[in-house]
Amino acid sequence: MIHPTAIVDPGAELGKDVTVGPYAVIGPKVTIGDGCSVGSHAVVESHVRMGKGNRIHSFASVGAIPQDLKYRGEETWVEMGDGNIVREFVTVNRGTAGGGGVTSIGNNTLLMAYCHLAHDCRVGSRVIMANAATLAGHVTVEDGAIIGGLTGVHQFVRIGALCIVGALSGVSQDVPPYVTAVVARPQRGYALYGLNLVGLKRARFPEGTIAALKQAFKIIFRAEVPMRDALAQAEAELPPLPEVLHLIGFVRSTKRGVLR
Repeated sequence: MIHPTAIVDPGAELGKDVTVGPYAVIGPKVTIGDGCSVGSHAVVESHVRMGKGNRIHSFASVGAIPQDLKYRGEETWVEMGDGNIVREFVTVNRGTAGGGGVTSIGNNTLLMAYCHLAHDCRVGSRVIMANAATLAGHVTVEDGAIIGGLTGVHQFVRIGALCIVGALSGVSQDVPPYVTAVVARPQRGYALYGLNLVGLKRARFPEGTIAALKQAFKIIFRAEVPMRDALAQAEAELPPLPEVLHLIGFVRSTKRGVLR
């Protein structure tokens, strides 16, 4: 299952039924779970912990040192769950000591060709990043989010659960959960276009939850009142459903500001 031209460090730990293609390189302090595949010419450089059933396609780079001038060779990691797909020329860099030391990916996430995950990013499960979407350092992407192609996301920005960010966006503020956003540069008018209704229905959200989120969206993002007052109104008037509380809490905890 390991091609004779591949280079696998003696310290790497490979599970059962792992496939390593021609000219691939797997370095030290790498753990690869059962049923994974590493394509031809891919590099899993070092300090990577990978679960089961992941597919690393040709020419991808996982576990390279961060592109951060503050990095001084400290031991940091990439951690990946199960069932992820990393397509051609994707780069996933290790963390830094100042950012927690780990770049992480959950389960069943798809990173299309040429995507980049910088140091200390935390990408959840069932995330889709289309071709050449790029995350700067310390970005958080919650479960089920979709990021369109050629989108750039600024350092420390949060991308909320089950939202869609349209292609060619430049994202410098947090994107709330459950919404559809397209961010022009410079931004003109609204960046948020409403709820991601298709995504919510596909995720089998109850009609009552979707109705409450619609009302929350109107109160928080369309009422011409200060954000503090809008959040208080949403808390007072809407049922305390977990999704509604997550949306309110996400907006309230922002440090970079929230798109509107």
